[in-house]
Amino acid sequence: MSSAGSVYARTNEEIPGVPGFLSEARPTSAKWMSREEAIMGTSIRVELWHEDPMMGDAAMAAVMEEMHRIDRAMSPFKPESELSRLNREAAKAPVPVSWEVFELIARSIEFSKLSEGAFDITFASVGSMFDYRNGIKPTAAKIAAALPGIDYRHIRLDRRQRTIQFARESVQIDLGGIAKGYAVDNCVALLKARGVREALVMAGGDSRVLGDKRGRPWMIGIRDPRQKDTMVAMIPLVDAAISTSGDYERYFEADGVRYHHILDPRTGISATGVRSVTIVGPDATTTEGISKSVFIMGPDRGIRFVESLPGIDAVIIDGDGKMHYTAGLRREQPTSSVRSR
Repeated sequence: MSSAGSVYARTNEEIPGVPGFLSEARPTSAKWMSREEAIMGTSIRVELWHEDPMMGDAAMAAVMEEMHRIDRAMSPFKPESELSRLNREAAKAPVPVSWEVFELIARSIEFSKLSEGAFDITFASVGSMFDYRNGIKPTAAKIAAALPGIDYRHIRLDRRQRTIQFARESVQIDLGGIAKGYAVDNCVALLKARGVREALVMAGGDSRVLGDKRGRPWMIGIRDPRQKDTMVAMIPLVDAAISTSGDYERYFEADGVRYHHILDPRTGISATGVRSVTIVGPDATTTEGISKSVFIMGPDRGIRFVESLPGIDAVIIDGDGKMHYTAGLRREQPTSSVRSR
């Protein structure tokens, strides 16, 4: 457990029975601090314990700047970002990119192979045609025309030249299924480097905790996918990451159908049969990538997949509101209750 260290207030009172010994009293400035901003299209939150409030403020500011930096590089909505430049130019010729973007795309392809294509950043070949804020979806004909662009094998990496090229003209990529987790991991590393030992960094549904919370585990809630302010389970975590992907994050409904942002790469339309997937693991890049993969796989295949991965656990809420746990979490017996709706 992290403590307040050597930050103490001196007192002139003698300890009874020990003449001349000045006692060291409680810490005067150590405290919990938090900050929240809207970045990367979601809510970014950092909470930490620091003995020095000024250093704590500086650490939180550094977290927010790192989030902004990654957003500037990887946002598909910023024309000047590296990702946008790739989507404009990579079908024409190999595009040089930073090592950071190259390695994250390479990691994305690893998740695609691991999940047998359930995770696929080329989903944007169809996904870019949806407008969830304004309730706009492409026609079935447009989806069918763009669907051949969804295949992670269309992404050609040249590590020696550090370039990326697309094999088809229609290919588009979006790192939204992994970039927030990556950003969270970067920020946790940044806090560690600054001497922070207890912290929470959260980017939307992706979180990672550093250490514990003054001797107790961090308690991270899993929300009811159909009731925003209701938690259906609480997961105790220490030095771990947790990601939740849900059909309630970005969606609209039309003709009784929920169109959400987690598209099945095989069909180009919103995956069905699952309301949310929560993954617990060692780092947020991993938990975010796996949460998207399992959402596409569905409960049965998803549970088998997660249980084949060391150090990973899952909670899946299926389309009927039933909860499914991997063996590691069943042993913990988290309190849970979801009504079918």
